[in-house]
Amino acid sequence: MDKKNALRAGALTAGTTLMMLLMTSPALALTRDDGDDPGNGLSVAETLGLYVLIPLALFAVIAGLVMALDKSKDRAPKAKPGKTGTAVDAKV
Repeated sequence: MDKKNALRAGALTAGTTLMMLLMTSPALALTRDDGDDPGNGLSVAETLGLYVLIPLALFAVIAGLVMALDKSKDRAPKAKPGKTGTAVDAKV
């Protein structure tokens, strides 16, 4: 039974992949449409800066602001009143 399910899953995956490739083929066409005016491409440094460095810098700034403006002083979890946390007290 496991072999049958594996074969069915493989056929489904292969069929889905084939359909996706067939449906996206027009997107890979090299002919230009009317009004198509692509700009200059980005260099490797510009791409890394835009998609890696700027998001990391924004994350660092936001995390720094959250930590700097945090008003809470006590970081330890508070114990509930009346409970000592021992097994002997739980049986009483």
